[in-house]
Amino acid sequence: MGKTFAEKIFAKKANREEVFPGEMLIITPDVLMTLDADAEIVYRFKQLGLKRVWDPDRIVCAMDHYSPASTVRTATLLKTLREFAKEQGIKRFYDIGEGLAHEIMVEDGHVLPGQFVVGTDSHTPSYGCVGAFSCGIGTSDALPIWATGKHWFKVPESVKITLLGKMPHGVYAKDIILEVIRHFTTKGCTYKCVEYVGETLKEIKMAGRVVLANLSVEMGVKATYVQYDEVTRSHVARANKEYEPVIPDEDASYSKTYQIDVQGMEPMVACPHAVDNVKPVGEVEGTEIHQAFIGTCASGRLEDLEVAARIVKGKKIAGGVRLLIAPASRSILREAIELGYVQSLLAAGATFLPPGCGPCMGLHQGLLGNGERCISTGNRNFMGRMGSHNAEIYLGSVATVAASALGGAVTDPRKCI
Repeated sequence: MGKTFAEKIFAKKANREEVFPGEMLIITPDVLMTLDADAEIVYRFKQLGLKRVWDPDRIVCAMDHYSPASTVRTATLLKTLREFAKEQGIKRFYDIGEGLAHEIMVEDGHVLPGQFVVGTDSHTPSYGCVGAFSCGIGTSDALPIWATGKHWFKVPESVKITLLGKMPHGVYAKDIILEVIRHFTTKGCTYKCVEYVGETLKEIKMAGRVVLANLSVEMGVKATYVQYDEVTRSHVARANKEYEPVIPDEDASYSKTYQIDVQGMEPMVACPHAVDNVKPVGEVEGTEIHQAFIGTCASGRLEDLEVAARIVKGKKIAGGVRLLIAPASRSILREAIELGYVQSLLAAGATFLPPGCGPCMGLHQGLLGNGERCISTGNRNFMGRMGSHNAEIYLGSVATVAASALGGAVTDPRKCI
């Protein structure tokens, strides 16, 4: 019997011939990603009398949740982590404005096919986009890894999702994953490793693959895998690093399988207050909005800014609507400026924010007030997620968000592209 991606990578890391779902194994990750929110761990690290982290060259730290600092408390946390990174010799340290952690990991080649990566953020499974096993851990779980480089992990069962058909006009990876979430619900893949394969992936570039892997977290996944192919090879070649991909066997056994033909799909929207409350855009079209947001670890990449700029070029966003845009990284912002995307978006009335998680998490730089409604490229629309508990959040593709900003209401993007 063949082996799944998760089974093969766990066996590789544990130096075993084979492993089985449900087994508990001690693993040393290839990379540990930490965030500015982890500054609290520094205090615990020092309280235990620990002197040095296990391996500073295998730790990546990015300031994205609390940046730029909006309170004295968060400013102090950021200062603490900066000082700790310098003291420990953590060279892969990214300060405010450099980018979202998940984008940095993929963009700068800190995660490669066949690696086992952990991160102190629930959306760490995003790195399945390049064929890595990546999972989120709690900040308390990061402490023993900082100290010893080891932690226990359970081998997950796997789910195989096959994408068939040609992508229709106006449909993007975000629409596909929302349809998948509607099918599985938010609990349908709890602690599973979801594998995405199929002919449709030939049309989905890395930015779209990140979306598939990232939003899969909203089904409860432990990790993801997007098939390793020429798109993957082309992307990771930029890092100029050696790697060994892990590819699932054709005859592997899965706890669930699902096929989706994207040919007849239309743009989809997740409605308040659950990510699996998904409807075709036509069913909610005309719903008034007050804010449109392009950003988060699920968006804000160059391809997203190109689509948004193309839709709004020469037009103006609707009166009473705020269009906020947070590029995923500094390099993306720089390239978007060079290509003219930023100019088109600014001319339409958009407001640019520094790379960061603030608006998506309801921390700062774009909170919603009582009774307000937002359409976002984000990955969560829980009650109170972006501010007031009396606000509403709709989730859609960057095209749907840009079109809605122009219309002042949820809009079918196929009318604008």
